[in-house]
Order: sequence, then C-alpha cells, then structure tokens
Amino acid sequence: MSDAHLSVSDGPGAVLSRLRETAPLVQCITNAVVVNVTANALLAVGAAPVMADIPEEAGECAAFASALLVNLGTPTAEQRAAMTAAVAAARASGTPWVLDPVGVGALGLRTGVARDLLAHRPTVIRGNASEVLALAGAGSGGRGVDAADEVDAALDAARALAERTGAVVAVSGAVDAVTDGARTERIAGGSALLTRMTGGGCSLGAVVAACVAAADGPDAAFAGTIAAHAVYAAASERAAAVATGPGSFAVAFLDALAGVDAVDVSAPERFAKEVPA
Repeated sequence: MSDAHLSVSDGPGAVLSRLRETAPLVQCITNAVVVNVTANALLAVGAAPVMADIPEEAGECAAFASALLVNLGTPTAEQRAAMTAAVAAARASGTPWVLDPVGVGALGLRTGVARDLLAHRPTVIRGNASEVLALAGAGSGGRGVDAADEVDAALDAARALAERTGAVVAVSGAVDAVTDGARTERIAGGSALLTRMTGGGCSLGAVVAACVAAADGPDAAFAGTIAAHAVYAAASERAAAVATGPGSFAVAFLDALAGVDAVDVSAPERFAKEVPA
C-alpha cells in the first residue's frame, strides 16, 4: 500500500489494533445459512455481533450500532423490511453500513432489492466480481454465490459504481481489489479453502463493517475495507497451514482471526502495486 494514499495511522495494523481496543458493535442482517459463522468471526476478530434482523427493531438497533451489515443471501419478506428500516436509520444517524449483494444478477428479486438499497448510500459494497458487475449494470451475475468473472474484469465497473454511489467498492477474488473510484488498491494472499467453507465470503462483509467502524478520519471507509481484507488474507493463510481439509480449516480460521496481529496484516508483500485508475 502506498504511503501517498494512506498514512501509517490508517494502515491495516492500526485499524486492527483499534478494533480490538474498541470492540465495535456490528449489527448483522444476514442470511440464514451463515448467521453462526458470521457472529463467531466477529467475536474472534474482536468485535461484538448483534443479529437484529426483524423490522420492529432493526432501525432502532442501526441507530446506535457502530456499523451495519446488510447481506442479501436469503432475502425473505421480513428481512427485506428490516433492511429498509435499518439502512434508513443508519443513514440518518451516520452509522456506516456495508452492502453484500449476494447472488445479485443471477436472481431477479434480490437484484431489485440491492438496487433499491443503493439509494440509501452504502458506505461499502463488497462482493465477488460477477455481483459487482451486475450491480453496476455491466453484467448478468454468476452462478448463485459463485463468481463467473475475474476481479480484473470488474474493476472498471467497480470504479464506476463507487463514483455513482459514493461507496468504497471491494471486489473479492484470488487478489482482492478495493476502490473508491479515484484510488484502487490490491490485497494479495489468502487461501482458496475460504471458498469451501460456509460463510467464507459473507463473514468478510461483517469484518469489513467492524474495521470501517474502527478506522479513523476521512479515509475510514477505504482504510477499514483494506484492513479487513488484509486480516482475512492473513488469517486464512494461517488456517490453511494447519488444516487438513475444509472442516478443520473452518475451525482453524476462527482461531486465526483471533490470533492475527498488526505485523501479520501489514506485511508489505500483501499489498500489490496500485492498479491504475
């Protein structure tokens, strides 16, 4: 990561340290498949989860939470109502919120919901390349939660989406990319075993929310999103080193999220050369 873009105080190590000092409260409106994984990932990294996803309390919670995650994995009617209430309250109260457009493009209902939610100005949009392309109106989506496109193919769409919405846009893949429209940074490393455990991508959205809440200053969304991807990459590498398969990896990954430190996530080799805008 170039010092011309983020100061040392904004770096991933500093964000992770502040996260553990402050234990941000992250409200999660997420899919039924990954609730437990997401809550455990937040606890492991040092944040506090609250799974307030019913309409009658979602907005109330978003107003005092440190950050909000909205994940479209299983968008039931009740969850859609809760999402609408929560993002309206988050916008009104200044709570940063993350949109994870799971399956957008591949399925019509959630695609419409995601595009409606964009009007509430998400702080961060995090998805795979196919989801980002579809949300930006430049692609048709992947196969459910699986990407059919590579990160590089989605970079122009991600930048355009960032410029249009004001959000930081993160595209996950073999080498992740994070852009605010003007700047684009790469985060290298990680393990492919993340794609073979339930909630590997969905819980990343929650960790992004926690890191954005912990980051300081006008670059908080950009710095926090980069930090979250660095934490995830470092933890997945640690877990893969001791795992014998997807099951043991899932357990080891939670331990690794708790064990990674500022040195692990700030290694210069983790940050590939900046991608030209």
